[in-house]
Amino acid sequence: MDSNVVRLTKDATDAPQGPSGTPNLAVVAPGAETPPVPLRVRSGRAVRAIVTHEHTRTAARLTVRHGMYVVGGTRIVAKRTWEGRTATRYERMLRAAEAAGNYEVAAEWEERGQRFRDARHRRRMDLLHSPLDAAKGVAVSAGMGVGSLVALGVVMAVATKDVTQVITPLMATVEFINLLITVATVVWGPAVTIGPFLALLALWGVGRHQQAAPNWALPAAVRNGEGEPITPSIVVKALRDLGVPALGRAIKEMGDAGAAMLGPIRIAGCGVEVDVTLPSGVSTNEVQNRRRKLAENLSRHEHEVFITIPQAARTVRLWVADSGALDEPIGPSPLVTDETMTADYSKGRAPWGQDLRGDAAALSLYQRHLLITGLSNQGKTVALRSLALWLALDKSVQFLMGDLKGVGDWAMFNGLAQTLIQGPTDDHVIQVTEMVESAVDEMNRRIQAPQGAAFPPLIVLVDEAQVAFMCPAKDDEKRPYGGSKANSRYFMAVRKIHNQGRAVNVLMWQGTQDPTNENLPKLVREGAHTRASLALGTESQARMALGDKAVDGGAAPNLLRPGLDRGTLVVASDGIAIPAGQASITVRTHYIDDDAAVAITDRAKALRDGVTTLTAVDRGEQRDPLADIASVIGTADRVRTKDVLARLAALNAGAYGKWSFLDLKRVLGSVGAEPRKSDGVMVVDRDRVTRALANRDGDGSASAA
Repeated sequence: MDSNVVRLTKDATDAPQGPSGTPNLAVVAPGAETPPVPLRVRSGRAVRAIVTHEHTRTAARLTVRHGMYVVGGTRIVAKRTWEGRTATRYERMLRAAEAAGNYEVAAEWEERGQRFRDARHRRRMDLLHSPLDAAKGVAVSAGMGVGSLVALGVVMAVATKDVTQVITPLMATVEFINLLITVATVVWGPAVTIGPFLALLALWGVGRHQQAAPNWALPAAVRNGEGEPITPSIVVKALRDLGVPALGRAIKEMGDAGAAMLGPIRIAGCGVEVDVTLPSGVSTNEVQNRRRKLAENLSRHEHEVFITIPQAARTVRLWVADSGALDEPIGPSPLVTDETMTADYSKGRAPWGQDLRGDAAALSLYQRHLLITGLSNQGKTVALRSLALWLALDKSVQFLMGDLKGVGDWAMFNGLAQTLIQGPTDDHVIQVTEMVESAVDEMNRRIQAPQGAAFPPLIVLVDEAQVAFMCPAKDDEKRPYGGSKANSRYFMAVRKIHNQGRAVNVLMWQGTQDPTNENLPKLVREGAHTRASLALGTESQARMALGDKAVDGGAAPNLLRPGLDRGTLVVASDGIAIPAGQASITVRTHYIDDDAAVAITDRAKALRDGVTTLTAVDRGEQRDPLADIASVIGTADRVRTKDVLARLAALNAGAYGKWSFLDLKRVLGSVGAEPRKSDGVMVVDRDRVTRALANRDGDGSASAA
């Protein structure tokens, strides 16, 4: 077979069959022509190509769609007409109210239905007398009309002194009636011809408005649900198909009146909101647990539907976003756009972002401990930092900061914070722990101060706090820095601030990743007044982050999309406006990049006297009080004595935590730089302290605390 090749013909199924049912092999010499394809096969392929072509499918959809618009419109108009002439509507609403367990409304619909039947009976009884009454009415009207025309003719005859004018009005009326008959005769033919087409057009319009066609025949945008508006019928259908047997049966018993379950559909930001009163036998968690299916039934993605529980019994509140609206970025922060903005710790609210309605979401930070958690790289540090940036614009606020990531996210606070520790090692955890313990000493000093004393806010901020809780290092007394036991230094310091710090304006802010019982102990997370969470992996983590009450009320940070919902927080706090009946609110936070953050901190530094930021905590060593006083004064010409004392305590609570005005006066008076009164308040003068320090160093003397 060197000179031949064995080849299976192109259409083996059409080739002659062998005894075994397999196609015969054709022996074709090289260069020979392929046997022609039979005409029957080519025709079949052509027909199939035409039938399956996209243009054919589009034409078929178009034909079926517009034909079904007419059929559906006829059905809808017939149904409306029937309901308008019968008590069907009242009976349907009665069944709906009974199915929903609302018997008061059911009784009201029953009464309305009975009134309708009584009125209909009276109308039908009136029809028995109407022919005779109509005949009498026509006769009386005709007589009065003829009489009026004759009277008008008499008046005209008298006026013109022409007796023939008596019948002129009557003849004019007869001619007008004749003209109307002529016009009707001319118009009747075209009207009879065009009328049915106009009726079909009207029916088509009704059907098109109601999309009364099979789903496969509708336009692509409608088939895919893109931009489909949320209407009562769509919500009811979505609930009916949710897979809750009791709910499906109740809606079926209600007929088309399942919308009786719904409150008004209200525009709410970039979506709509509606309250759904569930029928008896259906619990709210049965709807909550089917959020994804409900979203798909509403032609939305899961993250575009939120289910919360308002105060009303057996009620769920649905918020449905406009398709794709949540994927659009929100605008810049007012901190960036308004360079004149300042902050007020006690009365103001930090501009944090927008809620799902598109309204501004602002958070009060006054005497509230704060906890923000979430998965890694979801925007936790930026969300926490934006609050600190706003508060930095209140020059009375002091900061102690520990960044246990150490990549420079908080570097712009150098010159604002009293202490700024940056780094992820055990040594950094030890320094952060001692910083928090110094805040505890300051808190105790404030608590022991005379009653009525006012203290500036002190924010103790630790980012990546899970590093501190998981730190295995121990001190010289074998006490662990990390952990959640009673001898854990970081844990106990945080707990002490949570217990008593709020009363004297010492507040604990923490940011942590991927919460567990090990890296975020229960007592610590429950000590925060404001709890916020970005995207999380599981519901159990959501409960750790926000608490059982918020999650049972519909909070679901575990349903946020990691990466796609970066910067979106679920917040449980009394410091933010939360709709009545809800336990949490979802906030899309503003993104403030590093350059914008530096610009904001530069504005904050301009509002303050110079602050010398410590990058490590020194405790238990000999101090130089005069040098420390000079360092906390910074570049300011003069600083109030109480501010100097507060800064010294923040610098080293062990050495200066219990200092009073007398201690400050003792040290400064010994070198001739004692405090003096300026504008009615006692201040420390920088020039005098600097001169005293220079003179002392020149003499070679030194003092120690």
